[in-house]
Amino acid sequence: MIRPQFEIFAKRMNEKRHFIQVLAGSRQVGKSTIIRQFFKNIDIPHSSESADGTQITTSWIEQLWNTARTRVQSSGEFILCIDEVQKIPNWSETVKKLWDEDTRNGTNIKLALCGSSRLLLEKGLTESLAGRFELIHVPHWSFKEMQEAFGVSLEQYIYFGGYPGAADFTSDEERWKSYIRESIIEASVAKDILMLTQITKPALLRQLFDIGSYYSSQILSYNKMLGQLTDAGNTTTLAHYLTLLNQAGLLCGLQKYSGSLLREKSSSPKFQVYNNALMTTVSGTTFETCRNTPDMWGRFVESAVGAHLVNGERTGGYTTSYWRNANDEVDFVLSRKEAVCAIEVKSGRRKTNRGMDSFKKLYPNAKIYAVSAQPASATLGLEEFLGLRPEELL
Repeated sequence: MIRPQFEIFAKRMNEKRHFIQVLAGSRQVGKSTIIRQFFKNIDIPHSSESADGTQITTSWIEQLWNTARTRVQSSGEFILCIDEVQKIPNWSETVKKLWDEDTRNGTNIKLALCGSSRLLLEKGLTESLAGRFELIHVPHWSFKEMQEAFGVSLEQYIYFGGYPGAADFTSDEERWKSYIRESIIEASVAKDILMLTQITKPALLRQLFDIGSYYSSQILSYNKMLGQLTDAGNTTTLAHYLTLLNQAGLLCGLQKYSGSLLREKSSSPKFQVYNNALMTTVSGTTFETCRNTPDMWGRFVESAVGAHLVNGERTGGYTTSYWRNANDEVDFVLSRKEAVCAIEVKSGRRKTNRGMDSFKKLYPNAKIYAVSAQPASATLGLEEFLGLRPEELL
């Protein structure tokens, strides 16, 4: 399976040395696979190393670089790739020094960096490497990609989500859930958040992830959460932890659309997982039970729609939110500058909703769409919608 991000990466790496290429995305979305696929198809000398260990320092980066400098003397060109570079303290200053030395000396070492902690990776890039890099965001796998690579059906994608590493053993749900829990959730929380960020209440962060994933596609106020969480502290702590989970590509909190940034920031969040596999793993249900429980299945459908939207934000340049006024609600709102569209998900859940009419009265220039698992002439089919780039709706 060749993803669009591979094409971008390969094109840039085959160009003359201009910028550091950075692949950023959460765990198990295929960043390392892109690197392997690229190296498999080139004859240029190269080296790929990972900093996903303990007690690695900047001297390790210098050792890799010096080896590359030795090899480039005979080959004229060398590609160095460092995975999980953000885990090395002060990595960006060292990379800047070495990169700038090579630029001054005309040393043709091309550099690719990968990382699963978006916050720390981008922090280092913007602080020390401004003007020296290009960022390639690697999102979770879409339905079309999972269907093409693994023959996944629409129903399987809604329930099992889009982690390629787990696709081959969905028939064994306990094994599949164990993989998601240990290799993705725990690794992301422990290695990408707790190890790299000062967290005073790690148990609370894990509880927040569980509750947020369970209630994916639902609105839950911070005050209501305080009553369900042990040692919750205050709403500021919860909001901060939710930001960290978002930056790890696990869970986000959509804000209420109002046209006012101040109001949006103060609203109750609508939880949204980036991958439905996370929702499934904490739900405690089975595929058969979920599929045969209309209200539960409806929530999974809505969450799959939301996941598709939030995964497209980085490349689409839009913001995903929701809208609610009293009993009127719109499931999702996309906005980009002056362009706005409202999306209602007809998932089979019983809900009385005049939200689209009310929203249209407030925002008459907004486009409106309905997405349905059972498509009709006035709606987008769910499979059709999951094959679209969401920005096309704007």
